[in-house]
Amino acid sequence: MLALHRMRQQLVKFRTMQINNLRGLLTEYGEVMAVGRAALDNGIPSAFARLAQRLPAVLIDTLREQWNGLATLDHQIGAIERRMRDWKKEDRAVKAISEIPGVGLLTATAAVAMIGDAKAFRSGREFAASVGLVPKQTGSGGKIQLLGISKRGDTYLRTLLVHGARSVVKSRKHTDPWLEQIRQRRPFNVVVVALANKMARTIWAILAHDRPYQNGFNSVRPTPSAPLA
Repeated sequence: MLALHRMRQQLVKFRTMQINNLRGLLTEYGEVMAVGRAALDNGIPSAFARLAQRLPAVLIDTLREQWNGLATLDHQIGAIERRMRDWKKEDRAVKAISEIPGVGLLTATAAVAMIGDAKAFRSGREFAASVGLVPKQTGSGGKIQLLGISKRGDTYLRTLLVHGARSVVKSRKHTDPWLEQIRQRRPFNVVVVALANKMARTIWAILAHDRPYQNGFNSVRPTPSAPLA
């Protein structure tokens, strides 16, 4: 599954490079495309028609081949995503963490494949730290100072979690009192990273304790038993 993610990531990178290359070449000849893939697909046929009146056919044909190559990349990316969806249907752990707001197909499959045995981490914070979603710490004499987010660990999974958290914060569809409180006190990007950290901890809790996702669930530290007389 991780290999599928890596291959998909590379194909997406190739597709982005191809789109940017096409945009740059068309701009050099006076054809400026609007932002977005849909705008490019809608505007490029008419742009080719206009350019064909003043540019050599060999150049127009080459540009058209490059544009048609995007469909091939779309097909390859779609095939990989279909295999991921098939795995999601069969894997109970992937389906369980997919219930978390902001955790989609890519995040769920990557997290389960990457974490392996969740009990290898002692806590959700350890898992979040392995992804690079906790702040660095410094200090001495019992005084601890928190610095910026470490950004250590797995960059790919951290990126997926941050993107998922950003979509939740922007959508405002999920009424989470904790999220509302921190949103009122902190800047947008700080809220996004804090939610990504919480998502990582929730993923660990579901996988380590083998329990379904419960919205609004609050974990309670067990009360230590009294010493025997």
